[in-house]
Amino acid sequence: MATGALLLACALFAGVAVAQRVVTVQSGPLVRTEGSHVTIWCNVTGYKEGVEQDFEWSMYLPSAPEREIRIVSTAQSNYAYAVYAQRVNSKEIFVERLSRDSAVLHITKVLAKDQGLFECYTPNTDGRYLGSYSARTNLTVIADSLTVTAPAQTLSKVEGDTLQLTCEVSRTTLQHTHLSVGWYLRSPEDAAAPPQELVTLSRDFVLRSGGPYRQRMAAGDLRLDKTSASAYRLTIHKLQPVDQGLLYCQAAEWIQDPDGSWFAMTRKQSEKTQLRIQPTDRDFSIQVSTERRSFTAGEPLELRCTIEAQNVPERFFSVSWVFSSSPVAVVGPSAVPVLGPDYVAREAAGHMTVRKESVNVHLLKLQHLSPEDAGKYICRVTEREKTPTGDFIDRSKRSRNVQITVQSLKSNITVSLFSNISDVLEGDAIQLTCSVYSTTGPLSVVWHWTDKQATGQSQEIASVDRDGTILHSPAYRERSSYGEIRVEKVRADTFTLSLYNALPEDEGQYSCTVTEWLQTGTEPEVNWEKIGEKSTSKTLAVKTVESSFMVSASSRTPSITFGDSFDLLCLVKPRHNPRVPTSVTWRFMPASVETEGEDQGDFKDLVTFTREGTLQWGEQLLGLGTRTTVDRSHSNTNFRLSVTRAGRREAGKYQCTAVLWRKNYDNSWSRVANRTSNLLGISVLQPESKLKVQKNNQSQVYLEDSRVRINCSITSQTNQDSQHAVLWYVRRASGSEADELLLRIERSGAFEYGAYADEERLRRRVQSERLSPRLYVLTLNRAESSDSGTYYCLVEEWLSDPDGAWYRLSRDSSGFTQVLVRQPEIRLQVEELESNVTVEESSSIRLGCSIPSQSSRDSRFSVSWYVERSEDEDGDDRPGEEERERECVFSIGHDAVFGNGNCSPREEAGPNSRLQFERVTSDQYSLTIQGARPTDAGRYYCHVEEWLLNPRNSWYRLATNNSGFTIVNVMRQASTVQSVVCSNDSLFYFVFFYPFPIFGILLIAVLLVRFKSRNNSKSQEGKNGAPLLWIKEPHLSYSPTCLDPPALSLHPGSVD
Repeated sequence: MATGALLLACALFAGVAVAQRVVTVQSGPLVRTEGSHVTIWCNVTGYKEGVEQDFEWSMYLPSAPEREIRIVSTAQSNYAYAVYAQRVNSKEIFVERLSRDSAVLHITKVLAKDQGLFECYTPNTDGRYLGSYSARTNLTVIADSLTVTAPAQTLSKVEGDTLQLTCEVSRTTLQHTHLSVGWYLRSPEDAAAPPQELVTLSRDFVLRSGGPYRQRMAAGDLRLDKTSASAYRLTIHKLQPVDQGLLYCQAAEWIQDPDGSWFAMTRKQSEKTQLRIQPTDRDFSIQVSTERRSFTAGEPLELRCTIEAQNVPERFFSVSWVFSSSPVAVVGPSAVPVLGPDYVAREAAGHMTVRKESVNVHLLKLQHLSPEDAGKYICRVTEREKTPTGDFIDRSKRSRNVQITVQSLKSNITVSLFSNISDVLEGDAIQLTCSVYSTTGPLSVVWHWTDKQATGQSQEIASVDRDGTILHSPAYRERSSYGEIRVEKVRADTFTLSLYNALPEDEGQYSCTVTEWLQTGTEPEVNWEKIGEKSTSKTLAVKTVESSFMVSASSRTPSITFGDSFDLLCLVKPRHNPRVPTSVTWRFMPASVETEGEDQGDFKDLVTFTREGTLQWGEQLLGLGTRTTVDRSHSNTNFRLSVTRAGRREAGKYQCTAVLWRKNYDNSWSRVANRTSNLLGISVLQPESKLKVQKNNQSQVYLEDSRVRINCSITSQTNQDSQHAVLWYVRRASGSEADELLLRIERSGAFEYGAYADEERLRRRVQSERLSPRLYVLTLNRAESSDSGTYYCLVEEWLSDPDGAWYRLSRDSSGFTQVLVRQPEIRLQVEELESNVTVEESSSIRLGCSIPSQSSRDSRFSVSWYVERSEDEDGDDRPGEEERERECVFSIGHDAVFGNGNCSPREEAGPNSRLQFERVTSDQYSLTIQGARPTDAGRYYCHVEEWLLNPRNSWYRLATNNSGFTIVNVMRQASTVQSVVCSNDSLFYFVFFYPFPIFGILLIAVLLVRFKSRNNSKSQEGKNGAPLLWIKEPHLSYSPTCLDPPALSLHPGSVD
C-alpha cells in the first residue's frame, strides 16, 4: 500500500509539472505619482487550451493587509466594492483584455489612497485545482513634485537672428528618478497638428533632435545647455521663417521599475512663447488697375492700387492718390483717408469713395465723371520700417501713369422689358424687369397697364423718379399697401415691377417708360435736363389655378417585406405658389379594417402639410416600431411619405387629398378647390425564408451505456437577427406511425420535454447544447437499446417585426440520423475440453470451470454444475427420465448468492454439505465434492450464464455456454478388518479403548516387580557383580481415527 501511494504521488507531481496553472503579474513595487495613469499587467499560463480566462483585481491596504477590497472583474459587472464602484462605473478604472489569457488594469487617475498591495486572481476553468491562481504586486503612490516653468512672452525676431529661451525644471522626489527635458514648436496656423520636436535631453542624458532640426543641430545652430541644477537653455542660431510659432518646454520624470523598464510617472509643459520672425525680403511692387480707360460723362471710375510684397499685414504702408500732380487722398497704415482740398465736398456728396478693400488693395472710386476728371492718375506707396537700432526709415514707390478720358454725354439708351414667367398662373408672382442700356445720367421710370386688347385707357401703376422716390397711383394704392404691388430700383439702370398673388383681372399689357436726365450746374444750384426717353411693353395672360389643379399618388414598392421601407409620393399640380398654397393630407385605411367590409372602413388622417407649411399629425398612428417621415420638395409639388421598418400595421390603402387656398391681399384666405388622389395599396409581407438545415442522412451504431451525439446544423438563415426554436423528434425502430417529440428548445432557450421523454424516462439522460448560433447538439447519456430509432431536428426560424412582436417565419427539418444501440458482441467461451476422472469411494471429486473469453470486462457470471446419470444406475427413487439425464448439482447466481443460479440443486449448501465451491480467479471456478459416493458417478459439466448491467441498473442475461463433459467414476472399496471394526461400535471400543486400562494395570505390576527385583539385586550384585535382566517400557503408538487402528510395536532395544 505504501508503494501504491508513492506511485500515485509521483503521478500527481508529474501532472503538475505538465499542466500547472501559473499567474504572473507585473513585478513590484511600482512607484507612481498621484494623478498619473497607472497600468498593471497580468498573464496566466498552464490552463486548458481554448478557454478564455477571466481576471479579478483586488487590493489590500497597508493598514489592513488581511482585508480584501474588490476593484474590478472581467466576468462580473458588479464586482467592485463601494469604495471603488463609482470609479469603475465611470471608467476611471477598467480592465483592458489583450488576449484570452492576458489583461491590463488601468487606473486613469491614481489617488494616494490607492497605495497598497494589488492582487490579480484568475478563476479556475479546468475542473480541477492545480497550480497558482493569483499573483500580487505592490503599488506606491507619491506626490507629484515636478515643476516646469518658463515665462509666457511674445518675441519678434528677424530672419537670421539668434534666439535663447530658458526653462526651469525641478522635483523633490525621494526615490531615484531621471528627468527628460525637451523643447517643442507648435504651428499657430494649425492648432490640431502635432507639435514639432526641436531638441530633447533624454532620461539617459542623450541629446537628440527632431527630424527637420537634425542637420541644424549637427551644424551647431541648435543647442540645449544645462546651465544650472534646474535650468535648461535653448539656443537657436540663424533663425528661419519656419521657426515661427509657439515654443514651450516639456519635462518628464522617469522611474525604473523592478523589471528594468522605465516608466514616465508625470509629464508637464511650461508656458508658451510666441515667436514671430520677419523675413529679410523687404522689397515690394505696385500695380494700378481699372476696367477701362475711356468713359462717358456721368459714368463711375474705379481705380485699384495693389501692393505686392511679403508679409503685408505685418508691415506699415501709406498709399497716396495723385491726379495730374494734385493730391486726391492719402490712406495711412490705420486705413483712415485724408482727402485733398478739391475733393472734400465731392466726398461729402457721396460722389467719391476712398477705402482699403483688403490688406494689399486700395480703391479710389469717382461717381458721375465729368470731362474735368480726364487726366493722369498715379498711386504712390510709402513703407515705414523700424531698424534694429530703433530708427525709422521710409521707402517709397510710385505706379505708372493711368490715362483716363471722359467724353461728353449723349442719350443712347435702349429699353427692354422682361418677365419672370411666360405663362402666369393664378396666385403666381409677376415680376417685370425693365433694363436700360447705354445710360449716362439718372433715370426715371413710369409703369402703365392696359387691357389685353389695348382698347381701354392706359392706367398708371407706379412711377420712380430720378432720385429713387416711388409713387403709386390711386387705383393701385390700396393693393400696394398690403404688399401686393412692389416697385423697386434694383440698380441705376434696372427697375422692377412685382405683382404678388396674381389675379385673373391682372391679365393685360404692361409698359415701362424710361426718361434719362443730365445734371447741369454745380452745388448749390443744380439743374436737371431731360436728354432722352424710351418705352417698351409686354402682354401677360393669367391662367386660373383651378383649371389645372390635379393630385396623383404613386409608389414604386406596392409590396414589401417586414422591416423594409417604402415611399409614397403625392404629386400636386400646378407648382406651389405662396399666394395660392396647397394643404396636403395623407390618409390611411389599415388592411385589417379593409378585410372586415367595404362599408365599414374609413380613411383616417395620418399627417397634414398645412398651407402655412407646418406639419399636423392626425389621429391615425402607425406601428410603434415604425419610423414615419414626411417631406416636400422646394417647389412644394411633391409631398413624400416615407415609412421605415414597416410591419403589419402599415399594410392597407393610402391616398392623399389636397386643398387649394387663395390668399387675398387683405391676408384673408379663400378655399378655391380640393382634389383626392388615386388609391395606393401597400402589402407588407413576411420576408422570404432562407432557412436551410443540413440534410445529410447518416447512420450511427453505439453500444449500450455509450453517449450518443446528434448534430443539427443550420447552413443559412434569413436574417442575422433570426432566432431559432429547435424540436428534436425520434421515430422508433419498431416502426410506429407518428414521430415522437423528444425535446423542444424555445428561441428564448427554455426547455420543454415531450411525452416521449417521459414515457422512456429520458429526462435525466437527454441533454441539448447550443455550441454556436447555428449548431445544436442532442446528447443521450447511457444509451439503451430502446433508444434505437431515427432522430432528426425541426428548426423554426423566428423574426421580430418592427412592432417588436415575434412571428414564426418558416420551418425546416434536418436529415435523418439512424441510431442503433446494441448490446455488446457475445464473446463468451467456456473451456470445452472433456476429461475422465476415477476416484475411490470417500475421496474428493474436483470439478473445474474455466472461462477464457467474456463479452465485457463488466460481465458477471452465473455458474451451475449439472450431472447426467447413466440409465442403469441402481436406486428405487429414480426421478423422471429428464431428471435422471440432467440433475443440478450446484448453482451460484451472478449476484454471488448460492442457489440463485438457473437451477435449484437437490443438496442445499450448508456447514454439513459435501460441496465446496471456490472462485480461484475472475474466470476460474471449481466445485469439490467431498466423500465421493458411488452415486456421484456421472457426466458432469458446468453451465455459464453471462449477465450485464443495463443503463437502467437492471441485470440481464447476455449469453450462455456449457463446458465440456467430465466423466467421473467412483470405485467401491472391499470389506477389511478396518472397515469391519469401524462399522461396529462395540467391537471398535473393545479393540481400541478397552486394552488401555488392561495395559495400564500390567505396567503397574511390572513396575512393582522391578522395584522388588532391584532391592534383591543389591545383595546379589554385592555378591557376584553380575547385572540382572529387566524389561523396558514398550513403545506404544496409535491413531485415534477409525481409519488407523492403534498399533503396538516393539522397537529394537526395547528388551535388554
